[in-house]
Amino acid sequence: MFISPAYAAPAQAAESSLLLQLAPMAVIFVLFYFMLIRPQQKRMKEQKAMIDAIGKGDELVTNGGILGRVVKAGEQHLTIEIADGVEIVIQRGAVAAKLEKGTIKAQR
Repeated sequence: MFISPAYAAPAQAAESSLLLQLAPMAVIFVLFYFMLIRPQQKRMKEQKAMIDAIGKGDELVTNGGILGRVVKAGEQHLTIEIADGVEIVIQRGAVAAKLEKGTIKAQR
C-alpha cells in the first residue's frame, strides 16, 4: 500500500500543539506593536502638537520644501511670507517642521 494509515492524536496533545502554533504569531504581533505602531503614534502626536503650537512670527518649512515666516495664523490655514511682499496661504497640515528663529534670514 502507498498510503500509511492515519492515527488520531490524543485531545490533550492537539490543544497544546495549537498553543504552540499560535505563540509565535502572538510574539510577532507584540514586537510589531512596540517596534512599529507605538513609535509611529508617538511621532504623529508630536507632529500634531507642533502644528497646533504654530503662531504668528514662527518660521517653518512646508512639505513641499518652502521656507517661510507665519504672518497670519487661522484655525485651518496659515499665511506665510516666503519673500519680501510675497505671501501664500497653506493648510496647517502642510507644515513639515518648525525652524529656529533667524534660520530664514541666514538662508537668504
